[in-house]
Amino acid sequence: MHERMTLDQPTSRTPLLDLVPYPAKLRTRAPSELVRIAQELRQDVIETVAVTGGHLGASLGVIELTVALHYVFDTPQDRLVWDVGHQAYPHKILTGRREDMLTLRQGGGLSGFTKRAESEYDPFGAAHSSTSISSALGFAIARDMLGERRNIIAVIGDGAMSAGMAYEALNNAGALGSKLIIVLNDNQMSIAEPSGAMADYFSRLAARAPQTKQGEASEGVNEWAHRSWFEELGFTSLGPVDGHDLDKLVSTLQNAREIDGPVFIHALTQKGKGYAPAQVAADRMHGVSAYDPVSGAQVKAKASAPAYTQVFAESLIREASKDERIIAITAAMPSGTGLDLFGAAYPARTFDVGIAEQHAVTFAAGLAAEGMKPFCAIYSTFLQRAFDQIVHDVALQNLPVRFAIDRAGLVGADGPTHAGSFDIAYLGCLPNMTVMAPGDEADLARMVATAAAYDDGPIAFRFPRGEGTGVAIPQVVMPLAIGKGRIMREGSRVAILSFGARLAQALRAADELDALGYSTTVADARFAKPLDSELILALARDHECLLTIEEGSIGGFGSQVTQLLLEEGVLGGTAMKMRSMILPDLFINHDKPERMYADAGLDAQGIVAKVRDMIEPRGRRLRVLRG
Repeated sequence: MHERMTLDQPTSRTPLLDLVPYPAKLRTRAPSELVRIAQELRQDVIETVAVTGGHLGASLGVIELTVALHYVFDTPQDRLVWDVGHQAYPHKILTGRREDMLTLRQGGGLSGFTKRAESEYDPFGAAHSSTSISSALGFAIARDMLGERRNIIAVIGDGAMSAGMAYEALNNAGALGSKLIIVLNDNQMSIAEPSGAMADYFSRLAARAPQTKQGEASEGVNEWAHRSWFEELGFTSLGPVDGHDLDKLVSTLQNAREIDGPVFIHALTQKGKGYAPAQVAADRMHGVSAYDPVSGAQVKAKASAPAYTQVFAESLIREASKDERIIAITAAMPSGTGLDLFGAAYPARTFDVGIAEQHAVTFAAGLAAEGMKPFCAIYSTFLQRAFDQIVHDVALQNLPVRFAIDRAGLVGADGPTHAGSFDIAYLGCLPNMTVMAPGDEADLARMVATAAAYDDGPIAFRFPRGEGTGVAIPQVVMPLAIGKGRIMREGSRVAILSFGARLAQALRAADELDALGYSTTVADARFAKPLDSELILALARDHECLLTIEEGSIGGFGSQVTQLLLEEGVLGGTAMKMRSMILPDLFINHDKPERMYADAGLDAQGIVAKVRDMIEPRGRRLRVLRG
């Protein structure tokens, strides 16, 4: 059980940390106390995340850096911008949120990332990578134009330095010359091992620095002859500096604070620092469920069905065994997308391009142009970053890139920054694009086979996080007919047309509706583009009302169906009623996925309520009940 002692209990395990609830209090402590404060902060993070789950390894790696930053700079007057937010748990504890940390990533509780609405110490929200330098430069230029005096600091990880946006910002910042401090948190890790030439470059920078007897970067690291690439861009380059040596960190940050112009600090850290189970884990315990703080053993419920991600990976491996042209591409998410499994089977056909979604898509387009079959496996929320490449480099040229879109729909504890809400809309509006979504894991296997066989243009299939429904996957998986759905059960009065993973809830709702006397058909659309026009028109013709449901925003599948019915003269010319159930037009805060869908009205109960409102308007039902 997680316990935290209060100030009136002399046996507190964190006596110094208890005295520094805010950075202003931290800055009153003697420099000699900072090491002890950092030790207590590290233990507090370990004990907190053991209860809540979350992003552990990155936060453990920046304990000393966080203490030093808040000790040297006058936050929140000075703006401290964290990249991604995985590394911000110690920052939250030191900025007045310690007593709320056990609500981290829980419904109604603290966000797992920095969030402007949560604290004045979070000047910029961050959950997608590589935004810190651009936003910090914006803060710096605004400060200059307003004639204000404050320091602007961006903390960016070496994994985030694989994204083009970081270099666009460095290019601009170096040219503008405004006072700005960039701290590279170099732990030689992204979520997985880093890839790319820049990761190798940072390693060489660290290796070239003078070393002490203990193998740590010496204090005179800026005096060595090598002139870094960052200095060529106009930055004063400091480091590499040991990111776990508080004396050196404080001294380096104080020096940077006095420099007029852009400064780049290279801090060497260890992901998972100070926690043995994290330091031996392959991903340094990047993202974890609740765990035993002593052993690090995670508490995970036994799966009742294989995860969709696993089904995708195994299906792709099966297809690749039959076609050597199949290639898998990930943007720094091999384990999250299941491509670690594919990579183990086919390492020469697996490409991790780093946090570079734009490059991933156009790289795939080039492969497709030469007859290869690239599968670009990217979370829905991250694929947004490559929209222009999807339009210009793929769809416009009708190149057969396969998009495997994981984390479709609501994702739970990661909240609105990671929700897959918009891909149906932003892909469905593109000429030449085919868009699929499975209602269960067996259909996901079929859609992988369909994408592998399809060479007539780009094709995408989206699937949710978490377990499947438990249906059996056939031994022989055949491709689907393009643009054809299926009837799951037949009724006569109500038609529910599901696109994607709400199918199980639609079937459950149909059982309830039948019990209420509303005979219900359930159809699985399978395709949002092209639509199964024959199926949809038949559903509209043969039923009193038609309800579409999807795990996506306005402008998606329901809008496509509505457009079809309008064009065919079905809506407005008949008594048939039609409604669409979509995600609400807002960013839904983090919670358990089932609660999020219930709040959105996209569970069986919500479907039943929507159908009853269609057939018996609320006012009529109230009159019946009161009568």
